[in-house]
Amino acid sequence: MSLNALPPHSGGAINLARLLARALLAGTWQPGELFPKEMDISNHFGVSRNQVRNALASLTAAGLIERTAGRGTQIRQMSDWHLLDPLMSEWMTGLTNLDPELIRAIYAFRFSAEPVVASLAALAASEDDLDRLRAAFEGMKRTATDPADRHQHAEYDVMFHDATYSASHNLVWRQMGHLLRPSIMALVHGSQHQTSTLDDSLARHQAVLDGIVHRDPEAAAAAAKEVLRRTAIDLGIVNEPSFTH
Repeated sequence: MSLNALPPHSGGAINLARLLARALLAGTWQPGELFPKEMDISNHFGVSRNQVRNALASLTAAGLIERTAGRGTQIRQMSDWHLLDPLMSEWMTGLTNLDPELIRAIYAFRFSAEPVVASLAALAASEDDLDRLRAAFEGMKRTATDPADRHQHAEYDVMFHDATYSASHNLVWRQMGHLLRPSIMALVHGSQHQTSTLDDSLARHQAVLDGIVHRDPEAAAAAAKEVLRRTAIDLGIVNEPSFTH
């Protein structure tokens, strides 16, 4: 795809890397395709070749592109992307138009991980953890009816998932929750835009909260799966009839 599809750039190599990375994460270029040449990027954005090289070095370090002498720069396969790199997490922040294949990959990981995290939270949550979960859920309820509050509702939804990861009191899962926050936000935004009412989502989150509060790991895990089943339907990853039978 042409560089003309990208917005204007200002602010040096760091911001240039962010702009180019976000375009890749949104699917502007696909794995296997050739990435624009250094000179073309330099001319298009009015930046020095050195700035372009520094930006491309960041993309290479994150596994997004591969630079080979004589072949140019190629987009790497999504399986090679370092999605849990903190820099990648920063690039994803605020990005709601992720590549559909990337959305499916993130969703598949969450579907495997979050029931486990919820079950651990049911066993390990402190009173402070439960207070954070309740506060996030109350925020979700307050912002569920007015469409103008959808962005704030999404923030509370992500806070709920953050609190669940934190309540696991497992060092690795807590770190994973932090790194996954931008991608969870992207999926939450995407699923909310596809549904006219949030009542079903609230009921499913309530079941997760109840399972954790009642110290019932099996109920918490089952409820977390149901939250993600709804997410899959709203995102169009699966259709409801085939998913529920």
